[in-house]
Amino acid sequence: MNLRATVTFGVVALFGTTLLTACGSNSANTTKATHKTVNVQIASSLTTMDISKSTDVVSAQTLNNTNEGLLKFGKNSSLTPALAKSWHTANNGKQYIYNLRPAKWSNGDEVTAQDFVYSWRRTVDPKTASQYAYLFDNIQNATKINAGKLAVNQLGVHAAGKYKLVVDLNHAQSYFNQLVANIQFYPQNERAVKKYGSKYGTTSQAMVYNGPFKLTGWNGTNDTWTMVKNPSYRAASSVRLNKVKYWTVKDPQTALSQYEAGKLDITNLSGSQVQQYTKNKDYVLRNSASTYYLQMNEKKQPFFKNVKARQALSLITNREQFVDKILKNGSTVANGVVPTKMQYRDGQDFATASADKQMTAYNEAKAKQLWKEALKESGKSSVSFDLLADDTPIGKNTTEYLQSQFEKLPGLKITNQNLPFKTRLTRESTGNFDMDISAWNADYPDASTFLDLFTTNNEYNNGKWSNKQYDQLMKTADGAEANDATKRWDTMLQANRLLTNQAGIVPIYQQAAPQLVKSNVKGVIYFPTGANWDYSKAYLTK
Repeated sequence: MNLRATVTFGVVALFGTTLLTACGSNSANTTKATHKTVNVQIASSLTTMDISKSTDVVSAQTLNNTNEGLLKFGKNSSLTPALAKSWHTANNGKQYIYNLRPAKWSNGDEVTAQDFVYSWRRTVDPKTASQYAYLFDNIQNATKINAGKLAVNQLGVHAAGKYKLVVDLNHAQSYFNQLVANIQFYPQNERAVKKYGSKYGTTSQAMVYNGPFKLTGWNGTNDTWTMVKNPSYRAASSVRLNKVKYWTVKDPQTALSQYEAGKLDITNLSGSQVQQYTKNKDYVLRNSASTYYLQMNEKKQPFFKNVKARQALSLITNREQFVDKILKNGSTVANGVVPTKMQYRDGQDFATASADKQMTAYNEAKAKQLWKEALKESGKSSVSFDLLADDTPIGKNTTEYLQSQFEKLPGLKITNQNLPFKTRLTRESTGNFDMDISAWNADYPDASTFLDLFTTNNEYNNGKWSNKQYDQLMKTADGAEANDATKRWDTMLQANRLLTNQAGIVPIYQQAAPQLVKSNVKGVIYFPTGANWDYSKAYLTK
């Protein structure tokens, strides 16, 4: 998920998007807070509440707490039941059957299996232009529908009565339930979509909810919004907070001052603040399954089709210096796009096993040599490019640092462009950039959530890098090997090494989030993939 990250949720708000934290126990014998409101700082504004069109981690967090799907992620990305009270497979793993529990929408309608059918069809419909439609590719006929070759009613999902959903796959897929736990697979109320039309999901009023909270106070552009307890939620009696209020505060010092004044319960820390508060009782550091990377737009700037040019940009980037001297927030060097501590096999970390450190270790001499060769092969003596990123403090620090590194290459001029998150997302998705600092937060704990992004026709391959060998490796991993864990692991290792070696993108760092969290905030569930946070069990002790 763009950060969408992220979080990608992906694309995920970038550079400082709040990663909230869980702390303390879940004891029911605590003193209840009278106001029952948690105030949270976030660095980027909400972009959409349309499930089919959400691409970033801010909207994913909000949707995850105001709506509910078949399954949901729990601590450490474990799967837990949500609307599906039970499920099983048939046809040698090619069919999934989900049995739903009764639930209601905030407009009074029942939540039924048909709401899932409608939602999934809407997402794969090419008219919707969902950037996440590719997640549905293994459902029968999804790719043909998305390509405009079949009608949406041919999608391999149907309702067998009110409370039974049947899904037919092209082939067995061992991680299908991990996909289903993502917000893109949540149900949608057809009556609401048709009622609000083009305004659906653009304000808190133009939406209905079936989750623990309802969204209020969001007009589509404002910098604060509130999730209030949803009385229509199927398990409303277990929701202990009345409100979760988000405040968009981009400046770290302003946010810290508001936290110390008691106006915020959760805030991010940045730069020197981290060292100042590391020993504070409220300090918490969360590592996330999110990677920040450089995209080079080969369609707009054909110079980037030269592999030596891309490799030079990777080698001239001193990642260790950047995370240690510039970020100073617990983030770590990325030796590939897949983050560490996300996927393991036989005790082996995927990211460690597939790392290509020769292409991510700082090597100024080699970088300059490759860059000179790229200029010569392209018939150029100099080039100038814009570098796009968010307008947050971390975004600005990142572009300034990379500009200083990149301009060590002979004949290269960089102009930084730091824009509001929503504007940057639009520029990125429409290809209106030369180079762009993007990020992705894992949607599910499998390397394919990152590696699929850079196949030739993926909606999120904004740099338009294309490699036939890479495409074939991912096609094999997601197809014939989807249910063979060993072969699939080995194939994805090859794909990750190829992507890094060819510098299809340039991985920079794996995000960590240092924060201050009031000691009376309890029971928030964190998971490093997808939407990251679940407030349905959260409470305040005083």
